[in-house]
Amino acid sequence: MWPIDCIEHKRDGKVLTKEEITRFIDDYTAGRIADYQAAAWLMAIYFQGMTYEETKELTLAMAHSGDMVDLSSIPGIKVDKHSTGGIADTTTLIVAPLVAAAGVPVAKMSGRGLGFTGGTADKLESIPGFHVVLPEAQFLEQVRRIGLSLITQSGEIAPADKLLYALRDATATVESIPLIASSIMSKKIASGADAIVLDVKYGDGAFMKTKERARELAKTMVGIGNLAGRPTRAVVTSMEAPLGTAIGNCLEVDEAVEALSGQGGRRLMEVVEAIGAQMLIVGGKAQDEEQGRAMIRDLVASGKGLAKFREFVKAQGGSTSWIGKRPLTKAPQVFTAVCTDEGYITRIDGRALGEIAMAMGAGRARKEDAIDPMVGIRLFKELYDPVRPGEALFTLYGKKGTDMMALAQQVADHIIVTPDQADTIEPVVSEVIV
Repeated sequence: MWPIDCIEHKRDGKVLTKEEITRFIDDYTAGRIADYQAAAWLMAIYFQGMTYEETKELTLAMAHSGDMVDLSSIPGIKVDKHSTGGIADTTTLIVAPLVAAAGVPVAKMSGRGLGFTGGTADKLESIPGFHVVLPEAQFLEQVRRIGLSLITQSGEIAPADKLLYALRDATATVESIPLIASSIMSKKIASGADAIVLDVKYGDGAFMKTKERARELAKTMVGIGNLAGRPTRAVVTSMEAPLGTAIGNCLEVDEAVEALSGQGGRRLMEVVEAIGAQMLIVGGKAQDEEQGRAMIRDLVASGKGLAKFREFVKAQGGSTSWIGKRPLTKAPQVFTAVCTDEGYITRIDGRALGEIAMAMGAGRARKEDAIDPMVGIRLFKELYDPVRPGEALFTLYGKKGTDMMALAQQVADHIIVTPDQADTIEPVVSEVIV
């Protein structure tokens, strides 16, 4: 009766054994279980849920369905960082060199962007000459030498997750906490890090729409990581507005350099400090969050983080002559819009701005779509900032032939200015889960 009995067990709310879960994943990956049977299993999980132990076993089974990256030849505690995605989230480009400059090795595999959220690999690839694909030996050697390398996924990392994710997308079972958590954590565990720090976002510009759901997902992933022997922490952050002020690939690289030079935005640097502190704690360099945050600020002020970024870019073939001297972004058309009202910014619809930037060419609607690294939106004001008439509000970087005036009106419609300050100010970092 295999695999029907496994489907029945979960349908009836029973706790699946490690052997059942592992066999189901192995058989499905090998083609011995039909899609309709796997879909029934996923639907049973969607309605019945999973315990932490079940979710851990599902995660490990998916992680071991393909290549497992071995980082044991690199000295120290290797720490990975993952974000559930959001608008203007440049955190990785800033926090990875800062943490590496503190002596914590960061060997990270990053994805490409799809939809209105950007991918770290695409941002790095906008730097002339930068290689996001490296042979494994070179990847490991670079981390041993300078403590940092960021590349795209190589080999077959968690192929079971790719198969299940496509099926979940087609069967309305995407929004299941155990299935989301195991999907993310299987790739993190297969990537070989000793410890993991997660940035779990909520709000209009994020996958999880409410703080409660984000917190539930964060707790589940932390539980999985810890049960799997990979110390894991999660920072729950708001994506009710863009995190940084740049939306677009070259623009976000420029913003990262500004942040490492001590000119980072308020919201972005709050998350950089929070994530960086947790990475330093699990990496054995900081005793607590206060010390970790202070170390991150010192690494920015001393210029050590920027120096590590320059060293990292050069190591992966990228041009460094522009760093600290001129912006990377050069677009055929540039248009700056000014504020016409006086008051306070009480809402910035990050999702809408992300979708506008994607339509401009900064993102992909489909995996095969090409992106234009130069286009995007640069904001000069953040959520809750005061504004006055005549102040620059944002700059658009567009392709040749773009109707910049029409585009500027679209962007302006999603930045709300009111005479009075907001009644409540939502903190960008709400909680750290350990």
